[in-house]
Amino acid sequence: MALFATQQPCFLREVVLREKPTEMIIASPKATVPVLVLPDGSVVDESLDIMRWALSRNDPYNWFKDQERTRELIDESDGPFKYHLDRYKYGTRYEGEMSENHRQEGLKFLRKLDRLLDISPYLLGTGAGLADIAIFPFIRQFANVDRQWFDSLELLGLQVWLTRHLDSDLFQSVMKKYPQWKTGDENMRFVV
Repeated sequence: MALFATQQPCFLREVVLREKPTEMIIASPKATVPVLVLPDGSVVDESLDIMRWALSRNDPYNWFKDQERTRELIDESDGPFKYHLDRYKYGTRYEGEMSENHRQEGLKFLRKLDRLLDISPYLLGTGAGLADIAIFPFIRQFANVDRQWFDSLELLGLQVWLTRHLDSDLFQSVMKKYPQWKTGDENMRFVV
């Protein structure tokens, strides 16, 4: 979303992780997505680092505001919340873990976000910022594990915020289905 919003020209190679192309593994031995290979050959392979790279080049929506609070929220999302999200969403992968316990722990972060959204329409003010764009995909994942349960929660601010992001032109423009890239395929322009 940051690459698209900042209009950073790039090519997209959609990969299926169970069929990782050799080029991806060579670029980033971690073999996880996303992977951004810069023109000079350097590699950025963390979502937040890619967002920061794009925004350092062009920040048309002023997403880099309130950096200290942004970092704190993102750290909590990427750390404790993501830990519980993974164990809630993929409970069968974690032997001995109780998915319901992790759902309840994740709910604590959702309530924190909802309190922030009682104050303003976005996490840290009147306009979207890096915290909103970085955190919302995780909230989307959490909500989609059991959408009926999530929709029944008394978290109106969070639910409106999530819907606003899901319905946004930015999200709709980015979250299209792309054909799987394979060695020898033409590069597809993601942002012109």
